[in-house]
Amino acid sequence: MAFDGITISCLVEEMKEKILNGRISKIAQPEKDELLLTIKCGKFRAEAGEEREAGQYRLILSADPSLPLAYFTKENKKSPMTAPNFCMLLRKHIQNGRIVSITQPGLERIIHIEIEHLNEMGDLCLKQLIVELMGKHSNIIFCNEEGVIIDSIKHISGMVSSVREVLPGRTYFVPKTEKKEDPLREDLSKEEFFGLIQEKSMPLFKSIYSHFTGISPIVAQEICYLAEVDSDKPSGALTQHELDGLAEAYFSFTKRIREKQYQPFILYERKEPKEYGVLPFTIYSSLEKEEFPSVSEVLEHYYAAKSAVTRIRQKSVDLRKVVQTALERNIKKYDLQCRQLKDTEKRETYKLYGELLHTYGYQAEPMAKSIEVENYYTSEMTKIPLDPDLSPLENAKKYFQKYNKLKRTYEALTEFTKETKEEIQHLETIMTALDIALLEEDLAQIKEELIESGYIRRRGGGKKVKITSRPYHFISRDGFHMYVGKNNYQNEELTFKLAEGNDWWFHAKGIPGSHVIVKSGGKEIADSTFEEAGRLAAHFSKARGQDKVEIDYVEKKQVKKPAGGKPGFVVYYTNYSLMIDSDISGIEEVKDGK
Repeated sequence: MAFDGITISCLVEEMKEKILNGRISKIAQPEKDELLLTIKCGKFRAEAGEEREAGQYRLILSADPSLPLAYFTKENKKSPMTAPNFCMLLRKHIQNGRIVSITQPGLERIIHIEIEHLNEMGDLCLKQLIVELMGKHSNIIFCNEEGVIIDSIKHISGMVSSVREVLPGRTYFVPKTEKKEDPLREDLSKEEFFGLIQEKSMPLFKSIYSHFTGISPIVAQEICYLAEVDSDKPSGALTQHELDGLAEAYFSFTKRIREKQYQPFILYERKEPKEYGVLPFTIYSSLEKEEFPSVSEVLEHYYAAKSAVTRIRQKSVDLRKVVQTALERNIKKYDLQCRQLKDTEKRETYKLYGELLHTYGYQAEPMAKSIEVENYYTSEMTKIPLDPDLSPLENAKKYFQKYNKLKRTYEALTEFTKETKEEIQHLETIMTALDIALLEEDLAQIKEELIESGYIRRRGGGKKVKITSRPYHFISRDGFHMYVGKNNYQNEELTFKLAEGNDWWFHAKGIPGSHVIVKSGGKEIADSTFEEAGRLAAHFSKARGQDKVEIDYVEKKQVKKPAGGKPGFVVYYTNYSLMIDSDISGIEEVKDGK
């Protein structure tokens, strides 16, 4: 689900409950587009008469264009040794400031945090921290009381956006690039609602989220589902009965938003998070539902893995570019070599022509352009083109020269194409390793492989980096230890150093992927462990996410390292196979890496 205005409305309520009137004790900027605020709160009696316990909260505010988020977390993130300028500016102005107001304009994906603090002269001042969570346009903007921008985590000049500049000294405003209605308007009539959504050719659910602020596509589909109307039906083709039902469902849904009837939850499909929300989704009634006490816990659980993958993909961009460039270059080279190799297929024909001319050349007429003779290998008649300016023996010599040239070309190209194909396979395994990587230390080992393979130069002739990345470690339900390599070096280490002869080795058939080792300990391995190891091999391969993946498995003693082979490359001449899915949600992982 998108981080929409309804989710932000729920988050704003949580923020009011937890940190309103709290003091900002620490400000950090762990990432270039992310803030971590530590807020200390004393006892606070809310308007409803409830007293809040004193405590400390950490609030993450992220303007990451691919995954903008805001939520409370218990974890403290590591920050750079030297704080960025934006972080230093916030520390100067609002550290120890008191949060006096937290609001959301309508259902916009915007959070306004108003902070009261003392300036250098000891006078009481107000500042605004405005968090815009709008996809690629996300930003964190710091303004004075009059709404003039002091600074922002991202500077947007007129060269980048013709709609709004986000620069120091400019007046802050919310850009109205699309005319959308506030869904919380209590005076919205049925007639106005009908007039807004009735687009002749637009699907109904798209018409709803296109005309109302803060409503995501999945919420629009939920409203259609509640009204028992096909969400893909053109909105201009609805009957009056369908319109009335849709209006009733819409106003009922928005009433729950106004009354803050939030129930944060995550929906699971095969134990993997599928969707989340803060209001019930009857459209997914068949999925397993887990409720949470706060929307922050929902967001932290749901986006923890996704955020890690997003961050590591950003950090691996340069490595991916190196691998992709090398891969494209080698694929072009391989295609050219294959075409040239195809051209050498005529070499045996030229050899035959030469042999036949040596035998039957005397039959050729003077100045003849061809001769037809019997092929003594097949007893068929063969027509041989001739150069009329040359004698039959000279023609034979010419054909033998062509044969020898093509033979040498064939032998060289056969070796070259083999090397190029192996290089392509090697680069594809590195690309798969980049897809598997979840930590920076995983990238460090992949980068080391690229350096040693000659694709990246070691800066300043420096020393090798210390490798701290370790293979994945799982335990099957029957108690067998299973190890998964994250890259080619780890695959080689697992297969030829950790594994013993009677341990079992698994790999996705014919595609790049990890080596999976099951330590048998001299015992017979249960069928369920074979299945779990197969799922690991499928999940940590290029076929991740597919329902059926073919897996080869064999005792480790059958796996050999070819002479001169690339890191992680192996051969085996006998194996078993199984078809399995790539769902590893039920397999226990050992987190200590031992």
